[in-house]
Amino acid sequence: MTINHQAELEALRKIGVIVAEARDTMGRAVEPGITTGDLDAIGRGVLHKHGARSAPQLAYKFPATTCISVNDEIAHGIPSKRRVLAAGDLVNIDVSAELDGYWADTGASFAVGSVSARDLELLSVTRQALAAGMREARAGNTTRDIGHAVEKRAQRSGFSVVRNLCGHGVGRFIHEPPSVPNTKAEGTRTRLWEGLVITIEPFLTTGASTYYEGDDGWTLRTPDGSRGAQFEHTLVITKGEPIVLTLAA
Repeated sequence: MTINHQAELEALRKIGVIVAEARDTMGRAVEPGITTGDLDAIGRGVLHKHGARSAPQLAYKFPATTCISVNDEIAHGIPSKRRVLAAGDLVNIDVSAELDGYWADTGASFAVGSVSARDLELLSVTRQALAAGMREARAGNTTRDIGHAVEKRAQRSGFSVVRNLCGHGVGRFIHEPPSVPNTKAEGTRTRLWEGLVITIEPFLTTGASTYYEGDDGWTLRTPDGSRGAQFEHTLVITKGEPIVLTLAA
């Protein structure tokens, strides 16, 4: 989507703050003993309170409100009352939703209780990779510039980037052009323009750079069992710093 009017920006800000509220409310509830189904119910409550609709359910008939992925699950994990989080786990919470025809997408990864120093570093570096990509997200640069910045930050700390998972355009649907890569090699020279709405979402792991789809037809996993992390914002391209729509209110 390209923003042409202030009213469009305000509508996107509204849904952006809602998904950020759901993400952060769920994140504050992360602790050993809670189930991913419990976390999903919290997110569902936040969206319902604001009249927003789950994007994965609306667009793809996903069997839950949010995507919650644990440890070697990179993305699209299905929340369940049977999946109990334990100390030492890493959990990713991905929330996307629609309100009044506008869509926004965000995600964050969390440590469950005490985790290893390497896992804490993975979380920190993935956040930094997102920030590095966002610094390149300005009119005149290319999507390849974003991917190069993400990859460079990951490699400096010895982490791998999942090559075939990307950010994307968003705004009037959950997934729109252009694709926003997380590596230089996978990137194109699509030039960014003012008003373009995109997500940037690095997926970093302690080992694998690929994934496979699990038996449930949704969950994406690392083939070597390595742990992953993801952080994501929806933002609007400008001539300078992007406008981040999915910050907490």
